[in-house]
Amino acid sequence: MNTLVAPVMALVAWSLVIWVWMYVQRLPAMSKAGIKPQAAAFPGSLDGLPAPARQAADNYNHLMEQPTIFYAAALAIQVAGHGDALAVGLAWAFLGLRVLHSLIQVSVNIVLLRFLAFSAGTLVLAWMVARELAKLFGG
Repeated sequence: MNTLVAPVMALVAWSLVIWVWMYVQRLPAMSKAGIKPQAAAFPGSLDGLPAPARQAADNYNHLMEQPTIFYAAALAIQVAGHGDALAVGLAWAFLGLRVLHSLIQVSVNIVLLRFLAFSAGTLVLAWMVARELAKLFGG
């Protein structure tokens, strides 16, 4: 099935998994620290929570950043009718690298490993975009 909708929806679903994970980590940590929900009204106000709670929240935020470019690119490629096997493969590769990035961040949180996963994902995304631009403007 050559559709970019499946990896797009899979990344949306993964983002929701991380959202649940964030609250599974954050709510008990807030309760243990005696932090009331209103105390979280401003960015950075929960920086004192234990690392697992912060890591999950940071990763959820990361999933709201670069993947938005992926969503736009993947859906534009699909709408343009260019969702061939390579485009779909690149989309699944991007998804896999974002999941790997998440798993690293919410577990061992080794920055070099996260950076490698992030960089590899960025290269895949850049390949998707450059390939589509060449199709659209290259004739």
